[in-house]
Amino acid sequence: MFLRICTALATRCSSVRRRLDERGQTTAEYALVLVGAAAVAVLLLTWATGSGKIAWLLDKMVDTIANMVN
Repeated sequence: MFLRICTALATRCSSVRRRLDERGQTTAEYALVLVGAAAVAVLLLTWATGSGKIAWLLDKMVDTIANMVN
């Protein structure tokens, strides 16, 4: 009886540990994706501000909205 209880507890602990490991792996994967997305965003913003594309885009948006209102 005692052996059965110990075996059941060990199986349950192993199952819980496996699920926790998978959660940790998923969290790490999300973190890596976020770091990659942030790096791409920084590169894009650096390029856009250096080339004047953001100022052009904002000017174009304001002009378009002003023309729609008139």
